[in-house]
Formats: sequence, structure tokens, C-alpha cells
Amino acid sequence: MNYQVNASSLFNEDAVIHIKASDIAFGTTSKTADILPNPAELFLGSFAACMLKNVERFSAMMKFDYTKTTLHLSATRLEHPPRMDNINYELTIYTNDKKLNVDLLKKNIEKHGTIYNTIKLACSISGSIKTQNDV
Repeated sequence: MNYQVNASSLFNEDAVIHIKASDIAFGTTSKTADILPNPAELFLGSFAACMLKNVERFSAMMKFDYTKTTLHLSATRLEHPPRMDNINYELTIYTNDKKLNVDLLKKNIEKHGTIYNTIKLACSISGSIKTQNDV
């Protein structure tokens, strides 16, 4: 598989990533630092997207139902050289389905996630998956 992404920016303005029919604005200036995602947050967003896509993918393969998922990520950034050092996640799956094998889902996400596997080559990843009953 091959991927293509385009991005553009203007001097002293913020930037935009152009992916398919989506435009994703991100901050490159101090004036929008509090309202637009920065490159580190987009990086973590890609990790989150990978995990959530795989929950959807494996729900069909593992034959479990859920209504929604939430994912909380935190990361540590080192200064010298500037890089992510540790990513921690907590994935919650809202379901009443007793067939969900959380340990197998976690194993599948860690084994088959493209972004997950790319990132784990550069920094440590730890986390947990829990379920919460639907109301």
C-alpha cells in the first residue's frame, strides 16, 4: 500500500494537511498554539486513529458489538534530541457483549496496527483496554 498526503502553509500563518476530501488545520504559529493542534498532537492523533480503526476492524473479525470507544493518550516529550519517549493509552470500549475478549483485542491491536508498530520502534508504548457497560 502507498499513501499520499499534501500540506501547505503561508508565511506567518498556520498550515493545512490535505488528505483525500479532508483539510486538517494545524498550528505553526504562536498565535494559534492554544486552539489548533500542533505537530506532536497530530502525531498522537494518528496513533489514536490507528487504534480506533483497529477496534472497528477487529469487532467484525472477533464478532463483538460495541456502541462507542473512548481513548485517552498521554506522552512524554524529551528535549535532547526532541522526540517522544513514552506513550500511554487507556482505551474504553462501551459494550454489553460478553464475547469480547479484551486480551485478544489488545494483542491484535499491538500486532497489526501500522502506526502502532511504527511508533513502537522509536519509543515505549504502554496501556490498557477496559470495558464499560452500555446504559
